[in-house]
Amino acid sequence: MKQETFTDIEYSFRKKKTKREEFLEIMDEIIPWDEWVDVIAPYYPSGKRGRPPMGIEKMLRMYLLQIWFNLSDPATEDAIYDSYAMRRFTGIDFLKESVPDETTLCKFRHLLEANGLNKLFFEAINGVMVKSGHMMKGGTIVDATILNAPSSTKNADKARDPEMHQTKKGNEWRFGMKCHIGVDAGSGLVHTLTVTAANDHDITQAAALSREDDKVVYGDSGYLGIQKRPEVANNENYSKIDFRINRRPGRLPHVSEKAIDWERYIENRKSSVRCKVEHAFRIIKCQFGYRKTAYRGLKKNENRLYAMFASANLYMLAIAGRKLSTS
Repeated sequence: MKQETFTDIEYSFRKKKTKREEFLEIMDEIIPWDEWVDVIAPYYPSGKRGRPPMGIEKMLRMYLLQIWFNLSDPATEDAIYDSYAMRRFTGIDFLKESVPDETTLCKFRHLLEANGLNKLFFEAINGVMVKSGHMMKGGTIVDATILNAPSSTKNADKARDPEMHQTKKGNEWRFGMKCHIGVDAGSGLVHTLTVTAANDHDITQAAALSREDDKVVYGDSGYLGIQKRPEVANNENYSKIDFRINRRPGRLPHVSEKAIDWERYIENRKSSVRCKVEHAFRIIKCQFGYRKTAYRGLKKNENRLYAMFASANLYMLAIAGRKLSTS
């Protein structure tokens, strides 16, 4: 049993918990720490030479704090020194050890990126959710969102990120990347993720976001005509899917005020199912604050998104009052 410090005793007498504390307690309880540590262990330095490495779980907790609160490497280190809730989440005791510095965190992040470990976290969590019945098969909702990237050329290369691109959405020009997700129609949990430059059309990734055993796929009007795509029409499984795509409002027929507008009613029913995809985007953009890319290049940002959507799935599971069973 861990001995309480004077700080722990002092904080135990507070009348109210902050939202940050409540969020960290939820994530601490639902994340399968042992399984994630086992994924990292084969790639982590053994410590046979030089300074002994920091514990894997401690570094993983520090990395997750970074992506959940959208912090830089130095800001993450400072936040743990400054915030009692973050320090308790990482399990760091100032009487025995110090906080890993920003260089150590940077090297740990590069380790995850080089070996694609965040994708393994995402796939492992989804595999458990399918086995435990939290994620049902048979229906998928597809959607995409644009994540802005810095458009400034004030850098060493005197150029913008070559893997990003500009696109026009409505009357506004955006520069960045596009995140495409496939969401389980029953539970609203994300099961597939792809990233492209912002100018790639949503429909190009629709087949990759669908599962071969899906019977129905929902999407907005950006996916109209998906049945004619060669990757769908020439695939035995995808060609059998019922694509329920929302029509553009301007294309719906006008009816009199006294008549029942069945066409609009059908579109509203499609939208009532499709809206589940926005919950995952809300967590990523509003709760985790990831509205702008953190790194240059698609691969690094994709790696970060895998960890964020794995965390978002677990968080949605927790707030729904369900638990993840890994046994």
